[in-house]
Amino acid sequence: MDTDSEIIERIKKGDTSAFRFLVEKYKDVSFSLACSILRNENIAEDALQESFIKVYHNIDKFRNHSSFPTWLYRIVVNTCLTFAKRQKKQQLFIDINTVNNIEIDTGETGIDRLMASERSAIINNALNRIKSDESLLLRLFYLSELDLQEIMKVTGFKESKIKVTLFRARKNLLIELQRIFGNELILKL
Repeated sequence: MDTDSEIIERIKKGDTSAFRFLVEKYKDVSFSLACSILRNENIAEDALQESFIKVYHNIDKFRNHSSFPTWLYRIVVNTCLTFAKRQKKQQLFIDINTVNNIEIDTGETGIDRLMASERSAIINNALNRIKSDESLLLRLFYLSELDLQEIMKVTGFKESKIKVTLFRARKNLLIELQRIFGNELILKL
C-alpha cells in the first residue's frame, strides 16, 4: 500500500485516479468533522465534496510541512465554517443515524457489530448535542488522533483554548451520555 506521500506524488505527476485512494482513506473522518461543525448531513456532504475539490486543485501546494491529514482537515474545517456562515444557521441538528462507516474485521459476531454500531450512534448523538467547537476538538483528538500541535494547525486555536475546550468537552460529553443512559452510566472521561 502506498503512503500518502507516494500517492500525492503520483497525483502531482498527473495520475488523477490516485486521488480516489486519498478520498477513500479520509472521507469518514472528514465527514465526521464536517458534521460536527455543520450539524446537518446534507450540508456536510456538500461541504466535504467542495473540500475534496479544493484539495485536488491545490495538491501542488502541499509541501509536507505538516502531515497530509492535518492539511486536509484544515481545508475541511475552513470550508465548513464558510458553509456555516452561508447557511446562517448555527444550531442545526444531525440525524441520529449518522455513524462512521469504519469497519474492522475483528472476528466479531453480528451481535457484537450491532452493539458497536449502537454505541457509535449514541456517542455521535451525544457529540452532536454539545457545542460544535467541543465536538470538533473531541473528534480531532480522539477520532483523528491528532496531537495538540496538529489541532492548532487545523483549527487555528491557541493551545490553551484547545486544552480548556477539550477538558470542558469531555465533561459535557459525559453529561450528555448520562442523560441518555441515566444511572446506568458510571464513567470517568
